[in-house]
Amino acid sequence: MRRYDLDNLRVIAFGLLIFYHVGMVFVPWQNHIKDTQTHEGLVLPMLFLNQWRLSILFVISGMGTYYALSKRSGGQFAKERLIRLFIPLLVGMALIVPPQVYFEWLDQGRFSGNYFEFYSDKSFWKPYPDGGAISWHHLWFILYLLIFSLILIPAFRYLHKNSEAWLIRKMQSLSKSRLGLYLLIIPLFFWETYLAPIFPSTHALIGDWYNLINYCTLFFFGFLLISLKNIFWQTVIKNKHLYLLCGIVAFPLLMFLWFGTDDFSGKLYISSFVKVVNLWSWILTIFGYGATYLNKPSKFLSYANESVYPLYILHQTVIVVLCYYLKQTNLDFFPKFTLMVIGTFGFSLIIYEFGIRRYKWIRPLFGLKDQ
Repeated sequence: MRRYDLDNLRVIAFGLLIFYHVGMVFVPWQNHIKDTQTHEGLVLPMLFLNQWRLSILFVISGMGTYYALSKRSGGQFAKERLIRLFIPLLVGMALIVPPQVYFEWLDQGRFSGNYFEFYSDKSFWKPYPDGGAISWHHLWFILYLLIFSLILIPAFRYLHKNSEAWLIRKMQSLSKSRLGLYLLIIPLFFWETYLAPIFPSTHALIGDWYNLINYCTLFFFGFLLISLKNIFWQTVIKNKHLYLLCGIVAFPLLMFLWFGTDDFSGKLYISSFVKVVNLWSWILTIFGYGATYLNKPSKFLSYANESVYPLYILHQTVIVVLCYYLKQTNLDFFPKFTLMVIGTFGFSLIIYEFGIRRYKWIRPLFGLKDQ
């Protein structure tokens, strides 16, 4: 049975991603392009989203993999993943990412010609950041998802065929306890404690071991949790208020540990533990409330669920272009932020509707099935 709540949550999560990436233009963090002024007031809400926004997307993707494998063999699934993920990745790297680099270089004064001159310049063909080619930028999510999907096929096939496997039975038993699902934070705690300090996040694939192992774990968790079927959904619906309370307590505590205390013995272990409790609490909370209120179809969902993947591919380039031109105006923060959000959704939807969705030969280039 199709889980419309997962479709809704996927759409909402990618929608929040656009708000987040627009916010990156205005917070005092590194980004490909920045506004002329930064705004400290955005830091806290950005940090809140940052704790779980990508993690829940990998969990949802793992859940979707369960349904995809229900209709395909391992080989068919691998072929489908290559078509739906690898082709859009290549198209994005060739056509969508280079404009980001072009406007980034214009903004930094590294280049002054037009876009066609940028493509023909010899420096373009060097790998980023020295050049403008061979970079996936925000499309790293697609690359990592493709890798996880392929390497976990044997494990997923085994669990799919053996619904009485020890791991599934153990998880079903744990799920019946109010806090049983929190045992899944144990590996996340180890990754946070022992990998994150050594391998800072780069999204560059090579050497990005913390992100690779952490997100692969969450992707696997998604498949494992959906394998529990109704037991999982009954558990998160029943305990959603408890999970919400845990998240409400954990996030301020995490901020206090990060910004309100000096270094002390054991701080790394405590902050790592609180961080994964916070992350997992909000993920379980969102699944609980989503299953309660969002598990229903709608015309909007049908359209949005198909459009979300192309919009994800397009949106960051639209943000960079809008920022480049809006930062040269005298507008204050709120009008700029509003115009960038509306413009990112608007221009991305226009490109999707009139340049992608209606053309059978273009649809696969952006991960869409043939009509």
